[in-house]
Amino acid sequence: MQELIKLDFVDLAIAVGLMAIAIGLSAWEKLGLELNLALAAGRTILQLLVLGYILDFILALDNAWAVLAILTIMLTITAIVARNRISQKIPYVLPLVWGAILISTALTVLYTNFLIIQPERWYEPQYVIPLAGIVLGNATNAAAIAGERLVSTINSSHLEIETHLSLGATPQQAVSQYRKDAIRAGLIPTLNQMLLIGMVAIPGITTGQLLAGVKPLDAVSYEVLIIFMVAFANLLTTLLVTKGLCRQFFNSAAQLVR
Repeated sequence: MQELIKLDFVDLAIAVGLMAIAIGLSAWEKLGLELNLALAAGRTILQLLVLGYILDFILALDNAWAVLAILTIMLTITAIVARNRISQKIPYVLPLVWGAILISTALTVLYTNFLIIQPERWYEPQYVIPLAGIVLGNATNAAAIAGERLVSTINSSHLEIETHLSLGATPQQAVSQYRKDAIRAGLIPTLNQMLLIGMVAIPGITTGQLLAGVKPLDAVSYEVLIIFMVAFANLLTTLLVTKGLCRQFFNSAAQLVR
């Protein structure tokens, strides 16, 4: 199998031409997306270049504390993104999301590292950072979708919730169905991906490994592992986030306060 064909700056400059064409098409059709496309392309290039240099430094440093530091930064950024999509008005959402994503990611990566991959060192950057990054990104989306769905549903269902409470239901019982619906919503992208993976398109991780010269069956094996990691982490994240959010809507006297 041919080795990876490396791309230089000229190749990347030519790749930018695809975005230039996209911007031109937007202008031609008067879609008004030119600025958004340009900003998105610029941020993509900048962020990925910064990521590349940081990962190159971390891999060369080969230090457990450096790995934990970069993972903490990644976790904090993802938690802020999820919090902003859920709500900035509800108190303690950021630590709630941060803790939920931390628990789900840590359990998933530790399970994978110690029971499946079993590298020589538990903090092996080559494995820990990419796997944790994939889990963090997906868990953030699941938390944001489930959290936003739950908050919006509860905010629009005060009368129904208060009716349940007046009939003797506990706060947990009053919002139980809303929580289940929110969890399902958060997992829809993951379930759809699992149902269609390998049938409609080659997943991004598999594509990257194939381009790097990895044998197809080896690439697919890692894709199976990753999708199962994502499914578990997303479910656990949505369970924790929705559980914590439900508590924010009631006071100590079991009254709806928002």
